[in-house]
Amino acid sequence: MSTATRRAVPFEGSSLAQVTADLKEEIRELYTADEVPWVIGYSGGKDSTATLQLVWLALQELPAEQRTKTVYVISTDTLVENPVVASWVSQSLETMRQAAVEQQLPIEPNRLTPKVQDTFWVNLIGRGYPAPRPKFRWCTERMKIRPSNTFIRKVVRRHGEAILVLGIRKQESQARARAMAKHERRRVQERLSPNGNLPNSLVYSPIEDWSNDEVWTFLMQQPNPWGHPNKDLLTMYQSATEDQECPLVVDDSTPSCGDSRFGCWTCTLVDQDKSMAAMVNSGEEMVWMAPLLKLRDKLDVSGEEEHQLRDFRKMNGSIQLFGERIVHGPYTQKAREDWLRQLLEAQSRVRADAPEYVRGIELITTEELHEIRRLWVFEKHEVEDSLPRIYKEETGEDFPGRPLDEHLALGAGEIDLLREVCDGDDLLFTTARELLEVERKFRTMTRRSGLFEALEKTVKRGFFEDKADAHAYALKKKQLTEEIADRLPLIEDEDSADAPA
Repeated sequence: MSTATRRAVPFEGSSLAQVTADLKEEIRELYTADEVPWVIGYSGGKDSTATLQLVWLALQELPAEQRTKTVYVISTDTLVENPVVASWVSQSLETMRQAAVEQQLPIEPNRLTPKVQDTFWVNLIGRGYPAPRPKFRWCTERMKIRPSNTFIRKVVRRHGEAILVLGIRKQESQARARAMAKHERRRVQERLSPNGNLPNSLVYSPIEDWSNDEVWTFLMQQPNPWGHPNKDLLTMYQSATEDQECPLVVDDSTPSCGDSRFGCWTCTLVDQDKSMAAMVNSGEEMVWMAPLLKLRDKLDVSGEEEHQLRDFRKMNGSIQLFGERIVHGPYTQKAREDWLRQLLEAQSRVRADAPEYVRGIELITTEELHEIRRLWVFEKHEVEDSLPRIYKEETGEDFPGRPLDEHLALGAGEIDLLREVCDGDDLLFTTARELLEVERKFRTMTRRSGLFEALEKTVKRGFFEDKADAHAYALKKKQLTEEIADRLPLIEDEDSADAPA
């Protein structure tokens, strides 16, 4: 919940020029105080833009001989960012890179991305992880935190420590205000707080006390020093607001556009992607994003509709109960194939309708497709290798990868024959297919250590008749376990009574 309040007098009565001058002086003092490199988190949003802009302006006013240490600018692209924002950030980073060279500033922009095994689509379509939920929020750590932390740790290993410069503000939320107040009490210097997650790193937040409107006042009155227009940033926020209004503060009743939230277009941790919905509804220029919004809403299913898409077994094949009901596992093969089809279809539609600056958009990269294919064939034993066929059907193009036939136990014709023999019993088919794949894997090995364990695991995964049979089995097992647990105290008491005095 946002707790941003609008001050009756901006900057508590000081002029913007005075506030800016004081902050730039503070930044210069901190920058020249030691040899510790700085890392600035840049998302392309208003807060990180204002923070970077202040640092940039402060360094411009330093003599060249005092610009002795690198300021790393890091921007994490999860690969499922709002396409408009992602394009804005990419263009801004490139403009920033050129401007830093021309102005002889030690500012180094870096675009970070998650490792292929950590991306959204590899985990959802490849491994079958269900769309993220508050109780299973598998995305943030993999896609946002790991890339930035990996970069910062490299800087710390190289230099011993680092100072993180962040555009966090107390008025963003109550939780943010509490966290910042907690770290404030542990400050080692007047403005540097310890980072609880990254050893040997300190946090500096120059605009921590600013309001939404004060951020916008600064951005609109202070030209962007690397040449990426702040008015374009304002327009982007305006398009992400339902009423398309984004004024600056005039009086106590003037609304702010600071509450627009940009993030992953696939995010199912919120009830509705209001910023993208507002963009799509803002006019014909943004209608091309409608397929993304539609796919995002399809991902956001729950209850029985979601259960139909997921296996009744967990990833390791076990049956887990919560009370009397089954806790469903990953998406089924059919569901994962359907998600891939819908994603490729959305990509084709967006490419056909999008404006020139995002015409070549990749909703899923070729590297991700290769990793999904590997997971399906070699970890999930889906040896029919369906990804190239799906890609061809949805895009009209051949999949840019070599055939895997030489690695497979069964060809397409043999897969069809196996399905026919199993007579529509999908559980029997997947079990037989996996057993044949286990046999193929160990066939050429000199030492076949682990063969029996692999066969046993496969049989345990597939010995149920169906979901109802698995549910009954799990309930019976739970009942027996509880009965044994209830009897243990009685057995222990009998043993104690029989023991010699």
